[in-house]
Amino acid sequence: MGGRVALKGTDGPEALALARARGAVPVAPERAARALAALARSAGTGAVPPAAPAPAVEVLAAPGSLGEDLATAAGLPVTPTGEAAAVPLETSALDTRAAVAAMAEQGVDLVLFAGGDGTARDIVDAIGDAVPLVGIPTGVKMHSGVFAATPDAAGATAAAYLRDPDPGALRDADVADVDEDAVRAGRVATRLYGRARVPRQPMLMLGAKSSSGSGDDRELDALCAALARDAAAAPDRLTLLGPGTTTARVLTYLGHTGTVLGVDALRGDQLVASDLDEAGLLALLDQAGAPDPAAPAGPEPAPSARATLDASPGVRLILGVVGGQGSLLGRGNQQLSARVLRRIGAAGIEVVAAADKLLALDPPALRVDTGDDGLDAELSGYRRVRVAPGRTIVMKVST
Repeated sequence: MGGRVALKGTDGPEALALARARGAVPVAPERAARALAALARSAGTGAVPPAAPAPAVEVLAAPGSLGEDLATAAGLPVTPTGEAAAVPLETSALDTRAAVAAMAEQGVDLVLFAGGDGTARDIVDAIGDAVPLVGIPTGVKMHSGVFAATPDAAGATAAAYLRDPDPGALRDADVADVDEDAVRAGRVATRLYGRARVPRQPMLMLGAKSSSGSGDDRELDALCAALARDAAAAPDRLTLLGPGTTTARVLTYLGHTGTVLGVDALRGDQLVASDLDEAGLLALLDQAGAPDPAAPAGPEPAPSARATLDASPGVRLILGVVGGQGSLLGRGNQQLSARVLRRIGAAGIEVVAAADKLLALDPPALRVDTGDDGLDAELSGYRRVRVAPGRTIVMKVST
């Protein structure tokens, strides 16, 4: 829940309290509900008949707000692991570990969980690789290879595996996490914490985050230098730089140090803000004169969602790609919310990446998961990704 307020996660009570103080709201319940609705549709318990033979799904859920309530609302047959009255007002990693341990003891075929890398770690700490996992992506950082591409994909993956829970349909996946305290101190430190088994569904499940090789490092450096010159040549233009080491190079060529896992802003060649949250980005877009589709223009209705995807004059967003996953939006850059993106416009988004990072993606596609289905659909299609000065690779963008 810390993504939009520019936190790098909410592991631990202090980080959670800080997120709430900044106005963050939980996103996990809504995204978990979407995944469970997709599972219910496939199981034949939802409002829409399943497109394939329905698995006989029985759900063992953590009590109350930890899962039981959402699964019941989705129309799934639910047995709780305990009494809802026993669920504390403030749940913790201990509650997660206790719940999945109870599930493993009762012989579930699959654990479907909502969270990020910290939650994945808690589950592996509790049960190792004894039970296959599918993660509903609701965290800020999701570097582990246990997450589906979207909440709907998580439900579809779970349903597909439950139709035939064959161990041969599983693959090993890394569970990794970023040290949040190190990130807050300006260092990026990722550790491998263990391995899990996940369904082999390459179109629905994302791999673990990986770094690009160094084969075309000089070309990428040359591109970042060119982007820096472009920024300096337009002193009135607002340039937003998404998280990642690739975009950080642009700042380096201008003599600035930014936040590798945050969103920074340039006006011309001057660094005007670092580690921006959603509110900070919206304020800068106000200053840049980017139209707000949420605000009516006089007596006329607000512009349509599609119309707002035209590029805003004087604003550019430079985005990198998450290696190994192909994630473009919705992973580690949630402060670039649907509202922010609509004000920038699709044509104002420039994607840069190392060529070897793109060529290593399997499947060869970029992913968007902004939480706004309409926006995701409009951002999908084909997009040129700059990999060197004067060189691009056309990539498919999908949800």
